Amino acid sequence: MQTLYPEIKPFARHELAVQEPHVLYIDESGSPDGLPVLFVHGGPGAGCDSASRRYFDPNLYRIVTFDQRGCGRSVPHASLENNTTWDLVADMERIREHLGIDKWVLFGGSWGSTLSLAYAQTHPERVHALILRGIFLCRPQDFDWFYQEGASRLFPDYWEDYVAPIPQDERGEMMKAFYRRLTGADQIAQMHAAKAWSTWEGRTATLRPNPQVVERFSESQRALSIARIECHYFLNDAFLQPDQLLRDVSKIAHLPGVIVHGRYDAICPLDNAWSLHQAWPNSELQIIRDAGHAASEVGITDALVRAADDMARRLLDLPLEEA
Repeated sequence: MQTLYPEIKPFARHELAVQEPHVLYIDESGSPDGLPVLFVHGGPGAGCDSASRRYFDPNLYRIVTFDQRGCGRSVPHASLENNTTWDLVADMERIREHLGIDKWVLFGGSWGSTLSLAYAQTHPERVHALILRGIFLCRPQDFDWFYQEGASRLFPDYWEDYVAPIPQDERGEMMKAFYRRLTGADQIAQMHAAKAWSTWEGRTATLRPNPQVVERFSESQRALSIARIECHYFLNDAFLQPDQLLRDVSKIAHLPGVIVHGRYDAICPLDNAWSLHQAWPNSELQIIRDAGHAASEVGITDALVRAADDMARRLLDLPLEEA
């Protein structure tokens, strides 16, 4: 089984001012002359960390990570102003231009798969290939499954904690009820709602309970950006037209893609990946039989590292023994 590459430090850091009031944090690591790859994090609102650059051979890849608007080390924190899918697509293009990159590989998981698809379908000429994990098509049924009814039947104990901040008479529209609290003036109620929202995600992200994942999701600052930004996006159907990502797969049909998805993903059920793969014949679907949603699960990490290694060999035309 493949594991993450060893810890490395960035060779460059950037702060890029985009549409006001946002300033993005970006870093680069690996080989300055390597194959460019953009790590597109999930959430939206989760941000990157030191593990984000460790899926890639640093001798082969020029690894770019960035924190999307309102999260991680980008500022202002948890801001919803000028924060939509298409703002993020424009940011990715600004980053590419700022770094002088002609084309790159996109590597995105969960919401990162959504955003990677949106970018690739907008700028297919700027993409070598896509490596995607935990596909999230952002259809109404996908939001309902996780935030209204569906996953609730798999995790009734965790669900009870998730709905706790919401009065019984508001539970027919959970996302709207959370949004009122996450954007309200009562900071105590806001943080209570944020932790309930984000902890629900952390507790259901792995096939086997993982306290480290739950702790990461429930940390106050991260919980606030995840909950506020996710709820904002999802109430607006991720700023996508109905079935847009499947409808526009023809725009990336020529691009190679690897899709990695856990068989028991309770956040983004497998039908997301299956539907995308059926619409994209040039993609390879790898169903990980003993995994849920999280990239940190052993089988998913193994598949992602192998996919990144194989893609570098393919695009750089390297023989197996040199990669």
